[in-house]
Amino acid sequence: MRPVICGSQYVPYLSPMKKIFIAVLLVVFVNTLLAQSRFQFAHISDLHIGSNNADEDLRRTVHDINANAELRFVIASGDITEFGADAEIKLAQQILDSLNKPLYIIPGNHDDNWSESGTNTFNRVFGNEVFAFEYGGIHFLGANCGPNMKMSPGQIPYGNIVWLDSVLATIPGREPVIFIDHYPLDASLNNWYEVADRLKKHNIQLYICGHGHQNRQYDFEGIPGIMGRSNLRAKDSTGGYNIVTVDNGKVTYQEKNPGAILKAPWATAILQDHHFEKETRSYDRPSYAVNGQYPQVKESWRFQDSSDIGNGFVLYKGRIITPDSRGRILALDPAANKVVWRFVTNGKIYAAPVIEGYRLIIPSTDGTIYCLNAENGKLLWATPTDKAIVATPVINEDKVFLGSSEGKFRALDINTGKIIWEYDSVKNFVKAQPLYYNSRLIFGSWGNELYAVSSKTGKAVWVYNNGYSNRMFSPASCTPVAANGKIFIVAPDRFMRALDAGNGTLLWKHKWEEDWVRESMGISNDGAVVYAKTMQGHLIGVDAKADSAHIVWKTENVFGYELNPSKIIERKGRVYAFSDKGVITAFDRKTGKTVWMHKVANCLVHDLQFIDDHTIVVTTMDGKVVILRVHE
Repeated sequence: MRPVICGSQYVPYLSPMKKIFIAVLLVVFVNTLLAQSRFQFAHISDLHIGSNNADEDLRRTVHDINANAELRFVIASGDITEFGADAEIKLAQQILDSLNKPLYIIPGNHDDNWSESGTNTFNRVFGNEVFAFEYGGIHFLGANCGPNMKMSPGQIPYGNIVWLDSVLATIPGREPVIFIDHYPLDASLNNWYEVADRLKKHNIQLYICGHGHQNRQYDFEGIPGIMGRSNLRAKDSTGGYNIVTVDNGKVTYQEKNPGAILKAPWATAILQDHHFEKETRSYDRPSYAVNGQYPQVKESWRFQDSSDIGNGFVLYKGRIITPDSRGRILALDPAANKVVWRFVTNGKIYAAPVIEGYRLIIPSTDGTIYCLNAENGKLLWATPTDKAIVATPVINEDKVFLGSSEGKFRALDINTGKIIWEYDSVKNFVKAQPLYYNSRLIFGSWGNELYAVSSKTGKAVWVYNNGYSNRMFSPASCTPVAANGKIFIVAPDRFMRALDAGNGTLLWKHKWEEDWVRESMGISNDGAVVYAKTMQGHLIGVDAKADSAHIVWKTENVFGYELNPSKIIERKGRVYAFSDKGVITAFDRKTGKTVWMHKVANCLVHDLQFIDDHTIVVTTMDGKVVILRVHE
């Protein structure tokens, strides 16, 4: 069932096969509007289409829902697919289209983080990534939670925060609100507090979520919360979902397995106005106290985009040029405090731009590689491809090298955009920026492989396969580093690997029991040390010349548990790393000692670049561009 967008709301579309139900539905809705004291709906979640038996489980659930005339609509609270793949989304659509009731659907982290289309296909197929509708006097609002295209805690996109503000502003008086998201309303969602604080200004009565795959009841700072089970069968013979009853100021959850009788209620919550405006209790919010510990770092300028920023930026003649997830490229002039030019593409942008001279290269998920004049944002050339591009390019030899989502890697002439060669044997899609090393492009894909392709011919010199069948262990979000004839990579399997740059032979791989490396790395300027960020919050320096894995220093735990797949940068005796909680840290290159820390946001930091020795620019996932002044 595809919803049609009207303004900021979903209007469910009834396909021809559903028209026989229109008369019945009209009678039901009229009666409901006249005297609504009780209604039921189905809550399905974590369908994971693409995983084992998921499509069969969903078909059974749809059949079971269709057979229940009492159910008025269906809410699907995210993780509709396993990997966000176009084929998985279309299969989910095919099955859900057979529902004979309105469907209100949002994506989850599995739909967003690994999306080959840059989250566009979900929006195109299902109509949007948010919904808003009213039923029985209750306003149901649902929003996407990300994280979009980069591993981190959940993060409701800033554009959807703006949308939420606009929708809440239209709700009259103290009319009740039920909010739906994939993540719980807690610290697993980086900006939970931004959502909670907004909802508490209104009559929020219930928060519904998925993500945890189990039935569970919560209290989110006084807001009643209910997590619904996954539709997957797990160790059972069939999957399951929840039937939700709203009756006389109370909501009741009951689990339903297709073909079986309805189970006894397992959760109830009173639907009432909590009048949070009278609340006296205070709740924890992200602390910026660390900034007071290092007064040598001060923020001097900040820009807030109206959307997320999906990746890094470039500096050009005092300007900061950054793309955003609305598909725009913005040239910011901090001195004048304004946007000096904009260029708009037809898809979200999750690649970082690259620049040579005045030529700015930026791929879009509309499937086009754009070259703009950095002076004025005018289009110099545009080269279309057959699918979205989420990977950042690299420039060398007057060529632009980049991978795409159609299983191809290309070289283009930087002056004309003409395709010089294509390598068309990439498994799955390319996400990260390639490494240019010894006239070869080294890059991974979500197909468990790492490629070395000749920059001259486009032929594969070697291909390394990590041996896994699970694509989520792929070295796809890591930009490799190289030194001393070795290629180093880290991946979600928590191993660091060293490969022979000449032939791709595995030289060593290692997993430290207390230092789980994952996707974030860098290399020292002298090629002696490989830097890697650990999931436990440390930065480690690994001997790049040794024949085995050897840590030469390890920092204190400055980040806590985190997953940000960002590059680690060395400059003038300092090593810079940043977290998925908005913390930037400078370490001493020789010892790993913390020199300073600064928190700019409570979300993932994408990129850090120097304007001069004392001026740093960073961008964050929630659309912030920040300039810091550092005086050591």
